[in-house]
Amino acid sequence: MKQMHARAWIALTALALVAAVPARAAPGGAILPGDKPVRIIVPFTAGSATDVMARLVGPRMGEIWGRQVVVDNRPSAGGIVACTIVAEAAPDGHTVLITGSNFAGSAALYSKLPFDPVKDFSGISQFASTPLVLVVSFGLKVKSVKELIALAKAKPGQLNFASTGLGSGPHYGAALFNLRVGISAVHVPYRGSPETLTDLVAGRVQYLLSPVLAASPLVKGGKIQALIVTTPYRAGALPDVPTPAEAGIPQFEYQGWYGMLVPSRMPRALVNRFGKDAAQVIAQPEVKERIASLGGLAKSSSPEEFDKLVHEEITTRRAVWKAAGVKVE
Repeated sequence: MKQMHARAWIALTALALVAAVPARAAPGGAILPGDKPVRIIVPFTAGSATDVMARLVGPRMGEIWGRQVVVDNRPSAGGIVACTIVAEAAPDGHTVLITGSNFAGSAALYSKLPFDPVKDFSGISQFASTPLVLVVSFGLKVKSVKELIALAKAKPGQLNFASTGLGSGPHYGAALFNLRVGISAVHVPYRGSPETLTDLVAGRVQYLLSPVLAASPLVKGGKIQALIVTTPYRAGALPDVPTPAEAGIPQFEYQGWYGMLVPSRMPRALVNRFGKDAAQVIAQPEVKERIASLGGLAKSSSPEEFDKLVHEEITTRRAVWKAAGVKVE
């Protein structure tokens, strides 16, 4: 199992060979005080989809800033620990959060948090719009999403599905899927994508809505079966996997995102500068191509646009959690 796990994740860890990257001097001069490195807080484990995105974008932003960047993985409590670190950090640009749409999911799910997800954070930019992919264990012996739905309806509450944590993007995607197609199953939370996929291969969980970049090596390697991607467009990394509408369930659709947030007390001029730097990195052809190869669609936004997206997602996800009966005990 350990050998399989290493082979399956080599495509991902190739993007993450260096956690601390010395940056070249910024052409326009330093924009941050002092000389300490920028710490990028990631709410999930090394090798997870969010981690891979951070290691793709972060060092390139460090080059613009003329700073070393250090990726600091803090996988716990659906991202709450990571978010708390950033919310309480000095607002000087040296501590940032690179996260996915799990940020909105957790904010919508938990009524009591050690931070205010709206007031304590400022958006910098979206990095990408991304689908999830519905993958199943071969032991389940289903060949299509309709067969999965039929099996789940025949065995209500007997199947289980994995996620990368309570309130995470994969948890929300699965809750939305179950709600839209009318099935019930048991949620099994993990700390990151590698762990969920390892147990899916082993048959300890039956299905999962996974980030495409995390699942595609195992799909291509014949270890798990992909049934649908969750967006209206097919994923470049899995071009043969149908969309929900193509698979006959047009009532379901989900698009996740990745992006950067900082403490809200950070000066607005620095927020805007970071936003421009992020847009410059996302526009780089090699970054766009890499994001596309991992199943996403490269997309930057202004800080104001990203704030609007995050705040609207919190409202939407709160309604879905309620309808799906998902709550924190």
